[in-house]
Amino acid sequence: MSRRTAAAVLAVVVLANAGCGGSGTSGGDDQDGGGADGADAIDGPARSIERTTTVEVVRSAAGDDSFDPAAIYARDAPGVVTVFSVLPGESGLGGNDGQGIGSGFVLNGRGEIATNAHVVTSGEGSTIRRAKEVYVAFADRNQVAARIVGYDPNADVALLRVDPAGLRLRPLRLGTAQDLRVGSPVAAIGSPFGEPQSLSVGVVSATDRQIKSLTGFEIAGAIQTDAAINRGNSGGPLVNGRGEVLGINSQIQTTSGGGEGVGYAVPADTVRRTLAALRRDRKAEYAYLGVATAPIYPQLARRFGLPVTTGAWVQDVVADSPAQDVGLREGTDTERFQARDISTGGDIITAVNGKKLADEAALGVALLTLKPGQEVTLQVYRNGRPRDVRVTLGSRPLQTGAVARP
Repeated sequence: MSRRTAAAVLAVVVLANAGCGGSGTSGGDDQDGGGADGADAIDGPARSIERTTTVEVVRSAAGDDSFDPAAIYARDAPGVVTVFSVLPGESGLGGNDGQGIGSGFVLNGRGEIATNAHVVTSGEGSTIRRAKEVYVAFADRNQVAARIVGYDPNADVALLRVDPAGLRLRPLRLGTAQDLRVGSPVAAIGSPFGEPQSLSVGVVSATDRQIKSLTGFEIAGAIQTDAAINRGNSGGPLVNGRGEVLGINSQIQTTSGGGEGVGYAVPADTVRRTLAALRRDRKAEYAYLGVATAPIYPQLARRFGLPVTTGAWVQDVVADSPAQDVGLREGTDTERFQARDISTGGDIITAVNGKKLADEAALGVALLTLKPGQEVTLQVYRNGRPRDVRVTLGSRPLQTGAVARP
């Protein structure tokens, strides 16, 4: 949602990069864990003049019981950046390359920056390609080149790194979305339509939403907000009254192309897990079962005489998947119920490693905590009787289909 063709903007960024600094030693607190290696020189060989990195750490933007947008902005806006990228395969002015623009935020004094994967890539699924060039503009007007450490299309998260030498960095602290309540006030900071350092405020409209990733699989636990989010906000932080990052603003739901009060953020817990994987392996892998399921609720359970009222009812089993290897059964007959087609006769998954599924979406959430190659036990009801099925999980494939199976 954050891509646009803007050759003029690109020209400004490239020219600004001509004066970027050389090597130096980063200082200050590490807000978000250790990197896999030291900060690399992004813009060329070391120069004879050393530049000092300044890391500003502010512990609180406002009191725990207050929501002060001005205080939040004063604290966090200096840590929010604008991200420009040269995207391959996009239709640009005067050539085949296009311009991507989005937002991001500083993670620590080593020059690590978080943003959305779609800000620095083009395409989807197996056709995803990383940007040829990436530049980061800071609130103090510094603009430098960045390196893509890695990106995760399944979570729509990317990790960038800039040479911190000579920069004043204001890291933002990752919080958690686990205890987030509907109605809690939040603020979004970013660069909508390329306008940097823009603030919008609103509330948490809903939690535990599922939104599409770049692979066709869904991102679980997304935060819905009515804080204004538009093109260019992608990759920027959604923060609470204490200035903690609750999530990365990622998508909008719109009929007109603009923000209409329905925006979504990838939750901070997913972001934290993905960043750790990108630091370690430059990529993030996900466990894969290979089923399409339908939710179970009391009325549906009564209509079809199911033995449980919650769980994931297997509708389809993907060929050559771990689910097929262990003989999980898909539905065989299709019936219409409450304006939707239901495949009956398939297995019902009710628990993973002994943990009961509160709903169908909980199956995908449970798999997020597991790794490819790990053996797990599924509690399954088949023909009304429970049984345990042991399965070795695979690695989630890249795909672009409208339906993706966990």
